[in-house]
Amino acid sequence: MTPASMNAERRCRRFRAGLALWAGAALLFATSLMGATAPVLALSEIQREELPPPATGTPPGQAAPEQTVPTPDPVQPPGSSETEKPDTEEPAETSPPDDQQPPQEPDGTEAEPDEPLPEIQYDLTKLPEPVQNLRDRILEAAKSGDLERLRPLLGSGDEQTQLALGGISGDPIAYLKELAGDEEGQEILAILEEVLSAGYVHMDAGTPNDLYIWPYFFAVPLDKLTAPQRVELFKIITAGDYDDMKAYGAYIFYRIGITPDGKWSFFIAGD
Repeated sequence: MTPASMNAERRCRRFRAGLALWAGAALLFATSLMGATAPVLALSEIQREELPPPATGTPPGQAAPEQTVPTPDPVQPPGSSETEKPDTEEPAETSPPDDQQPPQEPDGTEAEPDEPLPEIQYDLTKLPEPVQNLRDRILEAAKSGDLERLRPLLGSGDEQTQLALGGISGDPIAYLKELAGDEEGQEILAILEEVLSAGYVHMDAGTPNDLYIWPYFFAVPLDKLTAPQRVELFKIITAGDYDDMKAYGAYIFYRIGITPDGKWSFFIAGD
């Protein structure tokens, strides 16, 4: 081997030795570094240490109580407060059932209870004798066809028979002729006969207004009449008159009143 070759070989050995020495020193340095750092922790230990601590008051190893969402207080209307109490409502007044309420007139006033209907009579023997005699005389004059025969029966002065609701002035026979549809007043005589042929009622017995009245329709509501009674009514008035009277609510055609002592009190029509 030549000296040049030997020098080169030496340089290579020194280089390799220096390299090994450097590598050992590096390894030693790295080992010292690793010894100086904290020991490596397991993953489970890292997670346990990094978890947030349990809530205050919860014993270790127990789960924290389930948290509930607080319920908001009810919304109070504006201007009210929790201390305000609702006004106490007064109990509503109750009305008695309709079937217990007193009947009322169309104007709202209380109606009088239905009064019992008067007894309708056809038996002339139940009439006082003065009443029977006057009735017979009026019928006799009516059937004669002569209106003048009524004059002595009508009376005069304060005792004169009432022929109109407001009274009359002048001759009563002349007034009756004016009421009739014919010149002789025979229509009035026919009405007298029909009225006195119907049933009658005795009103206000035992009082100063005691009267026997024909026809009884005057004292009986029209809506209470039976079918046979309406037939009797149509002998005196027409169906048109009947409809008008139903609208009014009462019989308002001619009627005759005689006192118990035989005085002809009235022969009038109207309300």
